[in-house]
Amino acid sequence: MPCSRYAEFSASESGTLRLMAASMYIVVEGVDPEFDTFVNGRSLARHEDALEKLALSLGVRPLIEFFSADENSMSLLIEEGAGDQELLQRLPPPQWYSPAEGLKTVNALLKALQDDPQQLGTEGKQVLSELKEYSEVLEKTNDRNLRWHLAVSWR
Repeated sequence: MPCSRYAEFSASESGTLRLMAASMYIVVEGVDPEFDTFVNGRSLARHEDALEKLALSLGVRPLIEFFSADENSMSLLIEEGAGDQELLQRLPPPQWYSPAEGLKTVNALLKALQDDPQQLGTEGKQVLSELKEYSEVLEKTNDRNLRWHLAVSWR
């Protein structure tokens, strides 16, 4: 379960994810994991509510629960006028998660969407594609015994 400050952030800023061009991306612990961690994540951010409901119905942890605020993403949010400068001073240290935990969620979502990605609407195939990319990144993270968390960028 996310730290209460993260939960407060998620609850108070969830509307921001829909109003701004948000992207949910994977941050791997360390300076350079020696592999590409980039996943666009815009479709995942746009469909976060539906994915959360789907994850809960499947009995797995929702993706947003792997969110951990970091100074870079929070600074961008504040620059866009959607946050408070004081929030940066109150941020707890980033939380890190086992890639196996993330893979459990991602693989369950992939399985549920594989045969019918359109259950998420016209962007279902894009969501499915981004989940496959998440799976690849988390597999590599797991192979290297690293930890990860989700971050959000706003544009």
